[in-house]
Order: sequence, then C-alpha cells, then structure tokens
Amino acid sequence: MGPQESNEQAQENAPSTGRRALLGAAVLGASGAVLGLSGTARADARHGGRGMKSLPVPTIVAHRGASGYRPEHTLGSYQLALDMGADIVEAGDLVPTKDGHLVCRHEPEIGGTTDVADHPEFADRRTTKVLDGVSTTGWFTEDFTLAELKTLRATERIPANRPHNTLYNGRWEIPTFEEVLQWQEEQTRKRGKQVWIYPELKHPTYFRKLGLGLEERVAKVLRKYGRNKWNSPVILQSFEPTSIQRLNKLVDNPLVVLLSGASTRPWDFVETGDPRTVADLIKPAGLREIASYAQGIGPTLDLVIPKDAAGKLTEPTTLVTDAHKVGLVLHPWTLRNENPFLPADFRKGTDADAYGDVFGAYRAYFATGIDGIFTDHPDTGLLAREDFVNG
Repeated sequence: MGPQESNEQAQENAPSTGRRALLGAAVLGASGAVLGLSGTARADARHGGRGMKSLPVPTIVAHRGASGYRPEHTLGSYQLALDMGADIVEAGDLVPTKDGHLVCRHEPEIGGTTDVADHPEFADRRTTKVLDGVSTTGWFTEDFTLAELKTLRATERIPANRPHNTLYNGRWEIPTFEEVLQWQEEQTRKRGKQVWIYPELKHPTYFRKLGLGLEERVAKVLRKYGRNKWNSPVILQSFEPTSIQRLNKLVDNPLVVLLSGASTRPWDFVETGDPRTVADLIKPAGLREIASYAQGIGPTLDLVIPKDAAGKLTEPTTLVTDAHKVGLVLHPWTLRNENPFLPADFRKGTDADAYGDVFGAYRAYFATGIDGIFTDHPDTGLLAREDFVNG
C-alpha cells in the first residue's frame, strides 16, 4: 500500500450482514498446519480450484510480510509471514533503481525505511522531489544503482508503534523483485505447497515520466520466471487504474485496482485530467469498468465500513455486494493490532504500541463478505478467520 494508508485504520462493529455461504476449503493456522474446520467450510463454487480463486476465503494477506513483527519488505518479514501461515505475502512494493532494477520498498523515498542517513557517502543524494503532487525530502531509489542500494540495510518504519521491531534494524538488505521470485520458488519447493505473492507497482506515472516505466519491467521479469499467466501465483496491484490496464495487455496475471479514500483521485487521473474520484469508481458503472480489465479491487477499509466523526464504525456500504455482482473480489487494507490503527470502538487504552480488540474488528469486516484482508499481523488474522469460519 502507499502513502494513502495514513488514514487506513481498520474498522469494526458493524451488524452482521451474513457470512459468506461458502468459504475456502483449507484454512492455515498460525503454525502453518491445516486446521479442522466445521462442515460449512467447503471449497467456494466460484473458486474452481485454480488460480487466485483457489485461495481460502477470507484470504489472509501478509501486508509487506509480517510487518507487525519485523521491518517491512525484508526477506525476514516475508519469511516470518510464511512461517505464520499467511495465504499470500505482499512481497514487493516495487520501485526502480537508477539502473532499472526493481526493488522492494514501501516508497521510493528510503530515508524512513533504511539506514541511508548513516552513510556519509550518500549525504549529497538527499534531495526534495514532488511525488504525486506532494513535496518529499529524502533519498530516492531512482538516484541509486542496485549495487549502492545493496550496501544499505532495512530499518523499522514506525518505531513509535513498533519499538520491538527496532531490534532487527540493520539485519536485512533491500531485496530485488527477482530475489523475491527466487525465494518464492524455493519456499514453494521446500514447503510442498504453492507460495503466493502480491506485489504492488508504486507511482507508475511518476516513474514513467522519469523513463523508468514499471509495467514493462515487471512483465519482463515475470516472463523470465514463467509467472506471467492467469493461474500464476502472483497477483499484481496498483493505485493507478491505467497502470493495471497497461499490465492487462502485457501479462495474464490476476490484477487488482487499489482504492484510497472516496474523495481522492488516482494520480494518473490527475495527470490526464480525468475528473473522476474513487467515489465514482465504486459506483456500479465504475466497478463494471474495472471488471473489464481486472479481477479485483483493494479498497481502504473505510470504503467497506465508514467511520463516524468519533472514529467508530457505522453501517457497511454496499461495496461488497456491488463488486461481487460484477465478479470482482475484494481484498481491503489494512488491519493492524495496535490501538492507533483501529476504529475508536476497538481500542484499549491509549498506548501507541498496545494492542486493541482487533478480533472484534476482524469479525465486523469478515461479516461484510469481503474475500480477504491485508494485515500486518498474519497470525492474528488467521486465528480471527478460524473463529469466523467455525462460528
């Protein structure tokens, strides 16, 4: 997910609108073992047993890996997510290097997620750029070669909320997309089950204007590893609809359009003068258009259940029903355990790093019929799904 996430706090407590009648056949527990589920947990008839539709429902997507426990977008975070049993690992917010390689960072600005500030040899790389209309100061991946980035080490992005994660600062380097695909193949072989990943293309319009188009680079790497097919275990996502449309012409992978707040406009729309907002895209006509080139949407949780002025959950919207009517799956983002990221009615105390009633939040969101959810704490998500499936 991108900077849009600053307002992405998980939401809860809506009245149940009915559980999905048919859920995924196999639900993985936090240990990675298959859990025995109630008789209602059967393979979804929509799912056909292949491709993205073979995944358990609701699907637990490890957001930037197990980022609640390790610095995000590191092989350590990705590995822990798999060890916990996540169905999919969001292995890769993809940004390019100066020499055209794809690496995994939350944003192209890396001052907040690496130790680059501690490298005097890169002090002169610190600069200010306008990134999707926002003036941003720091160090940017497109100003470094891959060899230079490999001298850096990852650090915790939100230490105030996750002081325990700072224990692992400096342990892992920045992974490339190719390294992630190699890791995926190795883990699939070792575990005897298919490992899925869910990369995001970051700021496609921004990078295309720099001569570093992402879609073609992603497609080339996927073709190299034979993972550019409709049933490949790689779901591609972007906040820019035109980027997904471009990918639709380059690869056959399942594609997902990410959606931020209702009043926002995708940056590619801003650049091209398209006046539509996310509110327009989630109307039936907008969803039908998305369904013509993508298989799913990734809405912020506020689009599924809005919050009131006090930050508490209200009634669910019709988004889930409307999206399902046109054949789209929904994987909203992002549920986190810590108080500041939860709806007000599910917080416990005021400590920034203390956990709230996140299980209550999961119940509310699962009850809307969503097909999956992004979470920084996949072990918690898996336990919440077990509770939901077993009633």
